[in-house]
Amino acid sequence: MRFDVLTIFPEVIESYISVSILKRAIQKGIIDVRVHNIRDYTTDKHRQVDDYPYGGGAGMVFKPEPLFNAIESLSRDGIKRHRILTSPGGRVFTQDVASEFAREHGAIMIVCGRYEGVDERVKVLIDEEISIGDYVLTGGELASLVIIDAVCRLLPGVLGDETSSEEESFSTGLLEYPQYTRPAEYRGMRVPEVLLSGNHQMIRRWRRKEALRKTLKQRPDLLEKAALTDEDKILLQEIKEEERWMQ
Repeated sequence: MRFDVLTIFPEVIESYISVSILKRAIQKGIIDVRVHNIRDYTTDKHRQVDDYPYGGGAGMVFKPEPLFNAIESLSRDGIKRHRILTSPGGRVFTQDVASEFAREHGAIMIVCGRYEGVDERVKVLIDEEISIGDYVLTGGELASLVIIDAVCRLLPGVLGDETSSEEESFSTGLLEYPQYTRPAEYRGMRVPEVLLSGNHQMIRRWRRKEALRKTLKQRPDLLEKAALTDEDKILLQEIKEEERWMQ
């Protein structure tokens, strides 16, 4: 899968993709991340990418020329890209959106928004705006990395264990169950005995129940949208009875 990132701070993107899981995915040829400096597409000697907004107001706005030049230049290679602009006003990025991107798009272009936004005319070249949450960042570089990271984890071969992405928080509609590793006891706190039992059916049931318990406690809103099985409903009833008994 290919990602083209348009930014005025390429070093931010390059530093992140040069380590850990994304680095290995690039080395394996599973993903191809290409970073493009928007300033390279300016036409003035100062390489200016922003200007004051018409009508007045605080802050600066991305000029249309460099972005038009960059997007159109990259599009001449014939690769069909899904063009994204990072923006606080865009569609909220979720695990479902990450799955959609991983499933439906072989190449994605991400324009990192900055300043007070981009000249509105640029949006004729954009397929959609994406927001990673209801808050404002200094620039879209962090948002672009969130998108790339979340999408890449869903691609076959990126994670060492192919079941890892399926069991993570939100992938099943629930928060992930608690995890433990060695030692079996630390400072008087023991790993639940069921995880040491070797009984895979009991472990599976315990993990599902604890995922439901955690979701009920921390993100009950997710349960309203989750596709719960008959077993899940039984486990939820058990959890609620246990909670009442402990009160």
